[in-house]
Amino acid sequence: MTHIVTSPTWTKSSYSGGEGNECVEVAIQGITTAVRDSKAPTRGTLSVPRTAFAAFVEGLKR
Repeated sequence: MTHIVTSPTWTKSSYSGGEGNECVEVAIQGITTAVRDSKAPTRGTLSVPRTAFAAFVEGLKR
C-alpha cells in the first residue's frame, strides 16, 4: 500500500491585520487543525483536534 503525503493547504484568517502584523494561517489535516504564523511558517505549527479548534473558534465568536 502506498501512502501519499501531501502538503497542507494553508488559509489565512480573514481577521488577520491588513498591515501584515497579525497573520494566522490554519490547515485542516485529517482529524487535526494546524495553526501557524504566516510571517514565520518554518518556525513550526500548533496542531489540535479539529473538534477542539472548532470549540475554540466558537468561544471567540461569543
